[in-house]
Amino acid sequence: MSRRQQIRIVLDAAAAARAAEVDLDFPREWIEFLDPDDDKHLVRADLTWLLSRWTCVFGSACHGIVAGRAQDGCCSHGAFFTDADDENRVKAAAAKLTPENWQHHRRGFKNYTELDTIDGSKPARRTATQSADGPCVFLNDADFAGGGGCALHAQALRDGVHPLTYKPDVCWQLPVRREQDWIKRPDGTKVLQSTLTEFDRRGWGPGGHDLDWWCTSSPDAHVGTEPMYVSYAPELIALVGQSAYDKLAELCADRLAKGLTAVHPATVKAGAPKKRGGREPAAPPDSL
Repeated sequence: MSRRQQIRIVLDAAAAARAAEVDLDFPREWIEFLDPDDDKHLVRADLTWLLSRWTCVFGSACHGIVAGRAQDGCCSHGAFFTDADDENRVKAAAAKLTPENWQHHRRGFKNYTELDTIDGSKPARRTATQSADGPCVFLNDADFAGGGGCALHAQALRDGVHPLTYKPDVCWQLPVRREQDWIKRPDGTKVLQSTLTEFDRRGWGPGGHDLDWWCTSSPDAHVGTEPMYVSYAPELIALVGQSAYDKLAELCADRLAKGLTAVHPATVKAGAPKKRGGREPAAPPDSL
């Protein structure tokens, strides 16, 4: 089989996967509750998403967000930092990497990050890419002797910590979308509302519709053996706190036992859970 034929097969498979994605608008079930440790913190959670069987399938069933580059997963572009704490955490983690475990090893924060803009005007720093149109500089090739995938993720596992402690915020939070807003109630009181939901194509802005494939809408990624609130527990704890997560888990388990009405259509389309998926192993919640 020629190289051209191989590429055609890959592209056809990706196109079929894109066509199999479910629509973005469908019924969802939500729940709201106050953080047991903070009566000024209101958590609003998308049960349809958190009870779905989504799981990361990087390295197995992932088609990637750029046509013909399934091996990149969602690492085809640099990751923008959310704040100075995010930058400093990644800087400290990158200092642990060596040429033996980081294929595109570079010394110095400014050598593996770049200034860019999110909105076309305001400068923002992100991780660099391997080339002008290449993937993130921290992504090792699948056949790299030191191990394929995210070098920061792998280093965290070697150090016995959860990958979220080393990776940029946007990388470990995806595909959960957390929005935080101060809400003024009719009686004049204010609460901080944390909304937990799916980071679907629209989460990327207008450009999200141009992604070649996106996992949250795809049945190919809804093959986990556990509901998302369980498999993504460490990330959810980091986003809303341990006490709020414990309450969320309690409510999710209760809703699961009673039966969810608005099940995620990609989970329905995928059928009964078949496998855990391709997500790289992560440390348990109590290791945070």
